[in-house]
Amino acid sequence: MKETRAARGVWASVTHATPLKQDATYDHRAQQAVLAIEVHHTDGRTVHSVLVLTPNQVELYAIQLEQIIAKREQARQTGR
Repeated sequence: MKETRAARGVWASVTHATPLKQDATYDHRAQQAVLAIEVHHTDGRTVHSVLVLTPNQVELYAIQLEQIIAKREQARQTGR
């Protein structure tokens, strides 16, 4: 049986995470939002995981994403 890199304790660094095309969910009892993500590693592997957010984090990121959308639209209008 071939031993995996993970079994040997060899892990590639994480480069970034991207959201999966799935609906986010909110767990009222735990008071958390859950967003499915894909974690990308330097060796090319990807792993599905979840990003857990508190209600305050959801509100903060909603504001920040709204600002990013507005900046993108402004750049489109000015041709940048």
